[in-house]
Amino acid sequence: MAMGHTVDYRISDRDENVHVGVWDNSLDPVRTVEPGSVVRFECRDATDNHFDAESTVEEMATKPSGGHPLTGPIRVDGAEPGDVLAVELLEFQHKGFGVSYFYSRDTDKGLLPESFEEPGLHTWELDGDVGRFVNGIEIPLEPFPGIVGVAPAEPGEHSTIPPRRVGGNMDIKHLTAGSTLYLPVEVEGALFSIGDCHAAQGDGEVCVTAIEAPMSVTARLDVRSDMAIEEPQFETTGPFTATGADEPAYATTGIADDLMDATKRAIRHMIDHLSETHGLTRAEAYILCSVAVDLKINQVVDAPNWTVSAYLPESIFPDEEGESADQ
Repeated sequence: MAMGHTVDYRISDRDENVHVGVWDNSLDPVRTVEPGSVVRFECRDATDNHFDAESTVEEMATKPSGGHPLTGPIRVDGAEPGDVLAVELLEFQHKGFGVSYFYSRDTDKGLLPESFEEPGLHTWELDGDVGRFVNGIEIPLEPFPGIVGVAPAEPGEHSTIPPRRVGGNMDIKHLTAGSTLYLPVEVEGALFSIGDCHAAQGDGEVCVTAIEAPMSVTARLDVRSDMAIEEPQFETTGPFTATGADEPAYATTGIADDLMDATKRAIRHMIDHLSETHGLTRAEAYILCSVAVDLKINQVVDAPNWTVSAYLPESIFPDEEGESADQ
């Protein structure tokens, strides 16, 4: 948490402080800060604030396709190629709502586009540390930035969609408050940007979205000249499970000679389980898999087949009295 930390700079999400859809080392920095500065970033959600707390699936038809809006870039004094930018994540604050959605089959997006002809969307009420789903299901919130990175050395515009060796759209759910991310610097000043915040996500983000939410992020930016890394590294205390606790889970497996095929099998079986056992529609089950189910590679040594499992925490479901099972 950032309690007790003095914020040195505040960067709003006004248009002049946001770049959309690209990394580009020719972008002018919106602010220059000294190493060790604490910066509070206002971040739009991944849809450039297209959705709000009352949005419905019909609004998917008009969702912008211009890419992720990122707050920045921030120039850090003294950062040079070969250095490392240390990003200490101090605090996240959501704004009370978020959305999860998936696209129609014809877009070929997400893990299982062939399984859903029409798009789907759920608007979440975010209440403190909990996100409310359907049927009394509650998801513990563990906010993190889906995109956090510095500018690449290669000139020109580069899409924000794939992650890169300088960070970007990594979707690492363990980059929560208290974590420190280390990014290899490739250009003078580092040119740091952040955005695409998620209130909760399962490892895999299988339907293509987590709980996408506008948020403020407070972080300390420092330069490490004593480190040399080729790709991002980080220190974190988790959570390493979907709820942050070691607890009973129900898991489905996928076994195939291709890791992606095995992953698809595991999630298809989990969607079946959620529909048959917990009364969710298949669209609801797909969204829940994206925000609360963790994918794990169990083995990659027993050729020719590999094993992937999908882990569902049981405490997210209400008990017979209608209260959360972990109360």
